[in-house]
Amino acid sequence: MNIIIMSIIAGIAGTGLGGIIIAVLGSRTDKMISVFLSFAGGVMTSIVFFELIPEAEFHANAAIIVVGIFLGVFMVLFLNNIIDKISNAAHKMSEPHDTFEEFYHEGEMLAGPSTNNMMKSGVLMFFVIGLHNIPEGLVIGAAGNHNITLGITLALMIGLHNIPEGMAIAAPLVSGGMRKFKATLLTLLAGVPTVLGALIGVLIGSISEIAVALSFAIAGGAMLYAVFGEIMPQSMTMSKDRIPTIVLLIGIVFGYLITKI
Repeated sequence: MNIIIMSIIAGIAGTGLGGIIIAVLGSRTDKMISVFLSFAGGVMTSIVFFELIPEAEFHANAAIIVVGIFLGVFMVLFLNNIIDKISNAAHKMSEPHDTFEEFYHEGEMLAGPSTNNMMKSGVLMFFVIGLHNIPEGLVIGAAGNHNITLGITLALMIGLHNIPEGMAIAAPLVSGGMRKFKATLLTLLAGVPTVLGALIGVLIGSISEIAVALSFAIAGGAMLYAVFGEIMPQSMTMSKDRIPTIVLLIGIVFGYLITKI
């Protein structure tokens, strides 16, 4: 039950808060999103190396852990491939992104400036980010099943990371004419797959000692790819200064201190 609550906080509450911010403020700044992403990325990196991997070492050898890390990476790559096909953006995967909309391939979802196209963009990003939330739930489930404190910490950090994702869903929906309450409701629903991922993480980690190690390693691999393959590159292109690096380092130190409490 605690794991379900944690996944709800991270997924549903996180993306939902992003929707509420758009409903209240009506806009978002790239600088603010960059800080959110960098800090969450730093904490997540720290927790992988100071908690998830050491915890996996108690249950299995290095070979199994390495396999698990790569499984986590490939899982996220597989989901990203699905996302690229949905957004028809595979041909632009290697190009740098200057805005948050480009990061989620909003440009490829839009054929023009009409409100109808904006609405379609928001709906597509609803499904895109929903898929992204599955491995995030796996991280919470795998960690929380064996260390409730670690699970809570990860849930809070992933929830922080999900705030700009909720904003990315709500902004085009509101711009397309959807009522703010309905747009916020959709951002809440986009976090539901996090709960599914958490249940999968618990299931994998309950099979055997090797499965426990794999669940931690898979979660670690998924998080590392998310941080260094998605979160930090996007954060740096959006800010275009040293702030993301500084905030990343602050997040790493903060994450380290959390693991020692």
